[in-house]
Amino acid sequence: MAKLIFVNLPVRDVAGSTAFYESIGATRDARFSDATASCMQLSETIYVMLLSHDKYRQFTTKPIVDARTASEVLLCVTEDDRAAVDARVDMATAAGGTADPTPVQDHGFMYGRSFEDPDGHVWEVTWMDVEAAVAAMAGGGEAAA
Repeated sequence: MAKLIFVNLPVRDVAGSTAFYESIGATRDARFSDATASCMQLSETIYVMLLSHDKYRQFTTKPIVDARTASEVLLCVTEDDRAAVDARVDMATAAGGTADPTPVQDHGFMYGRSFEDPDGHVWEVTWMDVEAAVAAMAGGGEAAA
């Protein structure tokens, strides 16, 4: 079995956040969803658990960070090409997200943009020519994300 990743995010409005993630191409898995949580499938191996604050508090005693005012984590997903990076950010913007809260990165062999969801969680979207990136790193070129 392939390893799966479940990213758990605290959200203020489970239904609203579910609609946002559906708008950017995620699919809700009803088997693991209820009024307090939505399991959103981004790919065959990547899931995002949108958890109400009360539900999220069941997993941690730490305070929930307001991701709109403080950084908690930067999440990154890849796309097949530059156009798909732009398309994903455009979908997020059309669904109520904020485009490019972090600087656009264009290194030729790597292109990245980002969006912020309605709760302030930052998602980086990146395309990279792996061979060109490895060559740039070997030659002392800039290859950091």
